[in-house]
Amino acid sequence: MEVITIESKAYKDIVSKIDEISRYVKEHSESQHEGWIDNHDVCKYLNISTRTLQRLRSQKLINFSIIRGKTYYKLSEIERMLDENLIKSSPQGFQELLDNYYKNAK
Repeated sequence: MEVITIESKAYKDIVSKIDEISRYVKEHSESQHEGWIDNHDVCKYLNISTRTLQRLRSQKLINFSIIRGKTYYKLSEIERMLDENLIKSSPQGFQELLDNYYKNAK
């Protein structure tokens, strides 16, 4: 194993730049809402029934994936549904959903 030594200031500069890149990536990935959430969270935070989600799936109005028998939706898909008024919910509900998702994802 090769050991490389650098000055403390240089090390701190490198760590600072890595932190800055990390923050940038997190900010831009969060703005695109590419995470996945399950039925339970969608219903809970948007105050809709599981039957409503089932109806949207049956009518092919919402994209979803089933993994090991559990249904998941992309956050961006939920946002699209809200923008198109296919789901009637308050903007606070979606924001709470995002906050909960990102809090648990970290």
